[in-house]
Amino acid sequence: MSLRIYNTLSRDLQPFAPLEPGHVRMYVCGMTIYDLCHIGHARMMMAFDVLQRWLRNSGYRVTYVRNITDIDDKIIKRAVERGITIRALTDEMIDAMHTDIALLGIEPPTQEPRATEYVPQMLSLIDLLQTKGLAYKASSGDVNYAVRKFLGYGKLSGKSLDELRAGERVAVQDGKEDPLDFVLWKAAKETEPEDAKWASAYGAGRPGWHIECSAMSCATLGETFDIHGGGADLQFPHHENEIAQSEGATGKPLANFWVHNGFVRVDNEKMSKSLGNFFTIRDVLAKYHRETVRFFLIRTHYRTALNYSDVHLDDAHIALKRLYTALQLVAPEAAAIDWSDVFAARFKAAMDDDFGTPEAVAVLFDLASEVNRTRSHALAGLMKALGGCLGLLQGEPQAFLQSGAAIDETMIERKIVERANAKTARNFAEADRIRQELLALGIVLKDAATGTTWEAAK
Repeated sequence: MSLRIYNTLSRDLQPFAPLEPGHVRMYVCGMTIYDLCHIGHARMMMAFDVLQRWLRNSGYRVTYVRNITDIDDKIIKRAVERGITIRALTDEMIDAMHTDIALLGIEPPTQEPRATEYVPQMLSLIDLLQTKGLAYKASSGDVNYAVRKFLGYGKLSGKSLDELRAGERVAVQDGKEDPLDFVLWKAAKETEPEDAKWASAYGAGRPGWHIECSAMSCATLGETFDIHGGGADLQFPHHENEIAQSEGATGKPLANFWVHNGFVRVDNEKMSKSLGNFFTIRDVLAKYHRETVRFFLIRTHYRTALNYSDVHLDDAHIALKRLYTALQLVAPEAAAIDWSDVFAARFKAAMDDDFGTPEAVAVLFDLASEVNRTRSHALAGLMKALGGCLGLLQGEPQAFLQSGAAIDETMIERKIVERANAKTARNFAEADRIRQELLALGIVLKDAATGTTWEAAK
C-alpha cells in the first residue's frame, strides 16, 4: 500500500505524491515564543517529527520548515513586564525550546524562519493584496483583508460566510468594513516599545499573525507546496486566513495537503496557557524519562485527542520497559530493514495508513514477544530498527530500565548544561546555585578536565 494522508481540506484519506518527485516540501506553524513550551506544544512538534521521519524512511528528501513567531501582543507584553528587549526575550525562549524538544528526540527542521526576519516579504504580499482589491487601509491605520472579496473563504474549516456572520460576537470597529475582516498590518501604538515597530508605506507598525506564515512559507517553499501542518486549533481562523491571503495573492493552491494534530486534554479541556491547565515540557521531564514522554505522545494517533495524566505516563513507562527488557535479554543484531519481513510489512502498512503509530507500536510489542520466545538476535535487531523509525528504542536498555522518577537523568543533564552556560558567562553565583539545587536533590556534581559527571549522594 502506498502512503495515504488524511487531508483536512478534502476531509478524507488521499494517496500522497509530492509535487516534485522524490522531494517533499512541508511547512508547519510553530511556536509563538514568549514562554516555556508545554506538553501540548510538544505533541504538535512530535506529530510532525514522526511524519517527517517516516517520509525520509520512505525514501523522500524532505524540506521541513517550522516557523517561529517572534513578534506578537503577548511577546511585547512579556518583554515589557520583564524590562528587556523583545529580541532578548525571544532568544531566551527559543534557546529553552530547542533544549527541551531536543531532549524528547524531536529533530530540528530543515529551516526555522523567524517572523521578524521576513517583514519585507510580508509588506510585499500586503502590497499585492491591496493592488488586487483584497486589502484596504482602515481609518485606524491598520491594513485589513477584505474576506468577502475572496471566493471560497471557509473551504478549509467548512464554515460558510453566513455561518460566520451569524456567530459574530464583535461589532465593526477600528475602521473595519466587515467584522469578518482581519488585520494584515497593525498600526503602531505610542505605548509600544520601539523594537515592536517597522517602517512601511502604511505607516509604522508590525505584521498581523496570519500574514507572517503566508510570507514565510512562500519565501522558503514556493507559492505551492506539498504539506501544511499545525495543531487542530489553527484550522480556523489562522490556516483559513493563510489560504485567503496566499491564494488571493497568487491564484494558486497554497498546499496540496493540510494536516492537523489533535489536542492534549486535561480533564476534558484543551491544554492551554489561557486556561492555566498546562504542564511545561520541563515540568514533565522532571518526573519522567525523556523516552517515556516521547512514547506517551507517539502511541496515540496524531489526529486523536490525547489525555494527559500521571497515570497515563506511568503506564507508558511500564509499557516501554517491556520493549527494552526484550532488547536487554537479547542483543540486537544490526541490519537494514527487510520490508518484506512479515513484521516490517505490518509496520509499514500501519505507517503508510496516515502515520498509524498505534498499530506500528503494536508491531513492536508483537516483536518483543517473539524475541522473548525465540531469543532471536535478528528479530531484536529488526525491533530496534523499526523503533528507530519512530525515534524509539535507540538508548541502552539497562540505562532505561534503571530509570524512574527517583533520579531523573534528563533533568540532571539539562541542569549541567545550564550550569556550564552560566560558568561560560562568568555568572558564578548562578552556577553555584544550580550545584546546590542538585545537591539538595541528592546529586553530587564532579568537575573534571573532560567535563562534568554526577552521582547520587551516598
